[in-house]
Amino acid sequence: MQSKIMTIYLSENDTYKGKNAHQAIIEFLLENDVAGATVIRGIEGYGVHSVIHKTSILRLGMDLPIIVQAVDEENKLCNILPELKKMVPDELIVMQDVEILAGHKRD
Repeated sequence: MQSKIMTIYLSENDTYKGKNAHQAIIEFLLENDVAGATVIRGIEGYGVHSVIHKTSILRLGMDLPIIVQAVDEENKLCNILPELKKMVPDELIVMQDVEILAGHKRD
């Protein structure tokens, strides 16, 4: 089976049901037995709204870019994709082929 890496691009201030969206997504991925997932905080970026998000000493609040990456078999990621789209309907989600060289999940 082909393995994939799914990447979800968020903002630090994105929420889902009262939680940070990235936390809700990680919990959802774990509950659905996805092989592995990581949250990465960016230092600067922009998205579809063309607003640059970056760190600044002068800003009281932060709204940094957040990337959630999940790795598993293609069919598993495709099966959970509809629910992820409901969780973050306006965010960019991409999927790419990946070759897993080590670190396979053990049963």
